[in-house]
Amino acid sequence: MRRTKEDALLTRELLLDAAELVFSDKGVSRTSLQDIAQAAGMTRGAIYWHFKDKASLFNAMMDRSTSPIEETIGRVGQEASDDPLAQVRAAMMDALTRIATEPRTRRVIGIAVNKVEYVDELSDVRARHISVHLNCQAHLEKALKRAQKLGLVASQPSARVMTVGLQALVSGLINTWMLDDKLFHLTRTGAQAIDLYLSGLKATSPSLVSSRLTSSSRCRVSAQPSRLKPSGL
Repeated sequence: MRRTKEDALLTRELLLDAAELVFSDKGVSRTSLQDIAQAAGMTRGAIYWHFKDKASLFNAMMDRSTSPIEETIGRVGQEASDDPLAQVRAAMMDALTRIATEPRTRRVIGIAVNKVEYVDELSDVRARHISVHLNCQAHLEKALKRAQKLGLVASQPSARVMTVGLQALVSGLINTWMLDDKLFHLTRTGAQAIDLYLSGLKATSPSLVSSRLTSSSRCRVSAQPSRLKPSGL
């Protein structure tokens, strides 16, 4: 019985391996279950033994590689850290590092970014994508709310807006890098961009804000053209 279970797990892994390669080559919408079965040297029946349809196979493929990233982000905000911004930064950098250094993670993220269309048969794929996004958003937002409570970041805009901006930044870095990894170094550039974003969220002392506003007002006044009436002509 134990051997049978191990054989089933091995078959499942081989199917996921084949799916990765075929999805990456042909795109998700253009790939049939027969294509995957053929690439794995198996029958479609083997696929249906483990997966309900193509969407469930795709989601299992994603889970296998992205679960570590999701688990890392899932720990953000769970502990009452004195430095929630460091938690947020570490989670974002973990995601970028895994994508840049782990071939399988890079491949499945590349499929998710460039090779999938949310057509009817893949509605469950879209649902998973949204679910993962919202779950990550909730954890990051919780950490940023704590940072606001500790006075580490400004009270405005809301933690939700801060979180949406951070997710857009990281997603943009990943999506652009996936187009051509020679455009920039994902982890080095990512670290600089994330640090710049997080530093922009930090709370500023009222006296410094007042000083900046006063200085800005003076500049605007000095820049205005003179309105003195001309002398008698």
